Amino acid sequence: MYDVIIIGAGVSGCAIARELSRYDMSVAVLERASDVCEGTSKANSGIVHAGYDAEPGTKKALLNIQGSRQMEALSKELDFPYKRNGSLVLCFEESDRGKLQELLDKGRKNGVGGLRMIEKEELRKLEPNISEHVAAALYAPTGGIVCPFGLTIALAENACVNGVEFHLNTEVLSVEKMKKKDETNAEPEAETESEKEIETEIELKTKTGYRLKTSKGVFETRMVVNAAGVYADVFHNMVSGRKLHITPRKGEYCLFDKTVGDYVSHTVFQLPTKYGKGVLVTPTVHGNLLIGPTAEDIGDKEGVNTTAGGLDDVLKRGGLSVEKVPFGKVITSFAGLRAHEDGEDFVIGEPEDAEGFFDVAGIESPGLTCAPAIGEYVAELIRKRMPAPKKKNFIAKREGIPSVALADGAKRQELIQKNPAYANVICRCELVTEGEIMDAIHRPLGATTLDGIKRRTRAGMGRCQAGFCAPKTVEILARELGRDMGEIRKAGGESGFLTGYTKTVEN
Repeated sequence: MYDVIIIGAGVSGCAIARELSRYDMSVAVLERASDVCEGTSKANSGIVHAGYDAEPGTKKALLNIQGSRQMEALSKELDFPYKRNGSLVLCFEESDRGKLQELLDKGRKNGVGGLRMIEKEELRKLEPNISEHVAAALYAPTGGIVCPFGLTIALAENACVNGVEFHLNTEVLSVEKMKKKDETNAEPEAETESEKEIETEIELKTKTGYRLKTSKGVFETRMVVNAAGVYADVFHNMVSGRKLHITPRKGEYCLFDKTVGDYVSHTVFQLPTKYGKGVLVTPTVHGNLLIGPTAEDIGDKEGVNTTAGGLDDVLKRGGLSVEKVPFGKVITSFAGLRAHEDGEDFVIGEPEDAEGFFDVAGIESPGLTCAPAIGEYVAELIRKRMPAPKKKNFIAKREGIPSVALADGAKRQELIQKNPAYANVICRCELVTEGEIMDAIHRPLGATTLDGIKRRTRAGMGRCQAGFCAPKTVEILARELGRDMGEIRKAGGESGFLTGYTKTVEN
């Protein structure tokens, strides 16, 4: 039996796992996908929001400010890409200046530093490609950009090194309470060994444990963290009579080639609507240009398909913010789902009728920014229920995969001397070498799929979108994992890479 089981290995689940790994408790993460960061956390804007648009007094506002302030130090501690590039919110009509002022006032109440209004002349100096139709803007110098999968993988790897167990390809099918005593007047049934363990092994400030049935068997735990993204309402409603409802909100994006990555230097927003912050135009930490997302409420929790209409809308609305959008430089498009909860705020904590079950639900924007703070917040809630001492041997720092593309000449030579595979370029677009791919496979929670390699090294994320490097990457995965090439998947499950492939049997 575990002390804590976390459902979901997205950025919130991994942040909580990392915080809990500081303490002497047994923690496991159950994830239905073949890798961490396979849901909302992999398909978003990669923005570290300054915190001016969340309603003062909400969990979103509190955790946004805390997470934004933590991100730079955390990026150095865990070695993932982050840049504080500042953000702009554009106002196109003089009559809308009052809405900018409302954002400014909110931001100051929330504690955002450096906020100010800027006029068109200054704005055009900051961003020469901004539309001539802009009247004014709100400037937030503390806004930033981050690699969403870099952040999530870093948190997961560090949690793993500190003792958290990750069970991938493990889908949770049901969650049920295991009560210590029958609460009715009927004669109580004999306690099972697991129920006795709940009662005697550790002093808990709760009367309940949980049994999770999964595709890989049954798991039992004293406490559950429900960080299941768009499925968080499903698990909540299995244990609580007070129902939760989450709507998948689809957002489509267009990603542009690095040759236009400097088209803007700040993250450029439009005045937000009831559906969110609107279409943004932003550089990425890797040097691309990104425009999106749309906001469409759908019923399908797996609906991550892009549409012609959605992508046309992205480019059209992005063109309101910047002039002469370089449409011909789009290299790929994608869609993600935000977990929108009806109450408009994050749902974090225990339902009244489900002690020891901690919801981390409705984590939509600015959830990525909030993740470090969410990790600390939830870990503290759990420790109030289950006091545990800090580990004396906690490993706080993590080193990422060396990047040949970013290394100087001396560093490249050092890497090649240690391992000649760092001289063998596999991905020409992103200058990713065999050595980096091998590192991605053999590190904690190493990659086992083509997409796993892509998110850890960027092999396949360049202009040709894996057209050149994919076959060689599959070959390296098969070799290093000791598998046949036909077993290698793009993203786990049935996503076979080689069609009509027949395994060669040696005589």
